[in-house]
Amino acid sequence: MARRIDVTGTGGVRLAAWEFGDPPKTDPAGLDSARDVPDGPPGVLLLHGLMGRASHWASTARWLSGRYRAVALDQRGHGRSDKPPQGSFTRDAYVDDAEAALEQLGLAPVVLIGHAMGALTAWQLAAKRPDLVRGLIICDMRASALGAASQREWDQWFKSWPLPFATLADVRKWFGEDDPWVERPNPARGAFYAEVMAESPDGWRPVFDPEQMLRSRETWVYDAHWEELAQVRCPALVVRGLDGELGRAEAQEMVRVLPRGQYAEVADAGHLVHYDQPEAWRAAIEPFLDALSTE
Repeated sequence: MARRIDVTGTGGVRLAAWEFGDPPKTDPAGLDSARDVPDGPPGVLLLHGLMGRASHWASTARWLSGRYRAVALDQRGHGRSDKPPQGSFTRDAYVDDAEAALEQLGLAPVVLIGHAMGALTAWQLAAKRPDLVRGLIICDMRASALGAASQREWDQWFKSWPLPFATLADVRKWFGEDDPWVERPNPARGAFYAEVMAESPDGWRPVFDPEQMLRSRETWVYDAHWEELAQVRCPALVVRGLDGELGRAEAQEMVRVLPRGQYAEVADAGHLVHYDQPEAWRAAIEPFLDALSTE
């Protein structure tokens, strides 16, 4: 079961937030126990990466829902949230959206869990509003600048997609096997991208605008983000897949820069850690979450 909650982001952008576990219990007076009762379950906000959507967190959110009010957000330009043609896709816009969602959903003080670009948003929000964040999990996101060559590669990669795809099976095969960026067959990667396709009159196309994705990416790809990382005061866990985009040396430097940083890695996982190895992903973050609950 998935329950949608609409929230309003910066500039009036409509954002779709989702609860994938059982809904919060309601007391006899009709109060939402997670939102209105002081001793309601602690909150978790899950932020997907570039091109992702909230449903990529469904398995993690259901697992968390036994102990937390776990909400995943479709960020602007993604999933079921607004994709304004002339909208802002800056770092500030993404961070302000997450901040607005926390406040409107009544989740704070929250544990933020972010993957890739969503992890950057999470640590920038934790640095900006330490009063709202009690814990942070960073999944496979680099703090260093990636540079102009990386942005050009992404532009060319988007242009290489054989759109439209005739079937979802074609989507899974191309992203899981035929994409030049795939080093070896990866069914989880194919499933990940199938999740962000929608059927159109001529076939299957992404639910996002690739140009908006490039605009989002160009607002962070040229810069390093160590300064914001150093400003995060809550406990933080850096998780990397052994075959992911975040190298071990950089991940360990991120842990060193974080005032209360910790490190975990997941074997046999690439960039899509929570998709590649869902059980190992949960095992990697559970001790951190357990320790948070005792603080």
